[in-house]
Amino acid sequence: MLNALEVVTTVVVGVMVGVEFAVAFVMSRILNALPDDSRQLGHAHGGRMLGAVMPVWYIGSLVLVAVRAVTGWHHQGTGLVVTAGALLMLSVVMSVLLLVPINNLNKTWTPENRPADWKQQLHRWERFHYARVAVIVAAFTLLVTALA
Repeated sequence: MLNALEVVTTVVVGVMVGVEFAVAFVMSRILNALPDDSRQLGHAHGGRMLGAVMPVWYIGSLVLVAVRAVTGWHHQGTGLVVTAGALLMLSVVMSVLLLVPINNLNKTWTPENRPADWKQQLHRWERFHYARVAVIVAAFTLLVTALA
């Protein structure tokens, strides 16, 4: 049973990391190459779509890692799993405090109502997102190392 939990946890966290990596290094570059109105509308749509899914994914990943840490407490690598969980918790805190407030504004913008500093706000979101991606990549690396 523990092996199945480890596989599910690794896959769920790994796919989440992959999606966030793709947002940072693929989707943002694609959207930022578009004309301003299309760029802004694309970011707003992505913010609405991913803003609905990612909270569940982040919390679900954290819960899976916590369950693995508790159920495998006496197994090798649990310290790394706990550290991975702490990093995932940090990513949730970063999301709530830094990224979600910007995303909540961005997802309501249109070319007609966006603020004059919309590009600066999106750039700020992207910088915070790069930091969050680094944190979750580190968490995933620790998790995979612990479960290998």
